[in-house]
Amino acid sequence: MEYISLTPSDIATEHICCAFSDKKCKESYAAKKEWLRKEFANGYVFRRLDERAKVFIEYGPAEAAWLPIDAPNYLALGCFWVSGKYKGEGHGKQLLSDVLLTAKRQNKSGIVTVVGKKKNHFMSDTKWLIKQGFQVCDEALNGFVLLYLPIISEAEKPQFLAHVQLGTPTFDGCVVYYSNRCPFSEYHVTKSLIESCEKRKIPLKIIKLESLTQAQNCPSPATIFTLYYNGEFVTTDISACMDKRFDKFIKAH
Repeated sequence: MEYISLTPSDIATEHICCAFSDKKCKESYAAKKEWLRKEFANGYVFRRLDERAKVFIEYGPAEAAWLPIDAPNYLALGCFWVSGKYKGEGHGKQLLSDVLLTAKRQNKSGIVTVVGKKKNHFMSDTKWLIKQGFQVCDEALNGFVLLYLPIISEAEKPQFLAHVQLGTPTFDGCVVYYSNRCPFSEYHVTKSLIESCEKRKIPLKIIKLESLTQAQNCPSPATIFTLYYNGEFVTTDISACMDKRFDKFIKAH
């Protein structure tokens, strides 16, 4: 099996793994492709298994990462997912090895990524990354941690930007931060979550991150999707937007 890195010239015809068969997320899927197309110009990479599968990794220069982190001269991981029948076949290790090789060739200080202290939805597997040599270099509120895999031992450790430690938004009701980094986010925030909140008469404030500056200024390190309720962090799980799952998340807060 081979891996391919998508380019601006082929992204229109190649799939991007998630939501390729989800008809209701068609517009969200196109929005993710457009986001990728723009980020390719900033050195972003989308690399996947050359199969119709959810086996892929995303990464790019940390300075241009849509994350509230300070990690000069590092590569920052975006989404990283191996699922279904392809799990346990070494694809995760191979994809990560490709990124590490790229980092070495580019004389980077290492690799950095945002995860949960425990496994968070729509974020990489913390325990697995630590087994691959990643180390915790910073911790933030609500159980988020910053992991790094150093290449240059004397390089400065990455850290979260200061505003991440200031607390959660104050608002009676739901506040959601999201971006088009995920092909599920646009649909479920602008359709499912609005419907769920309207049905329950819960005030909703939607904040879409549409630029690098907005993403890096986000109070949550999970810039794909973060949901708050009455000033408390709820989840990074986009499925919480759906009517049948909404109450399960909100009642816990």
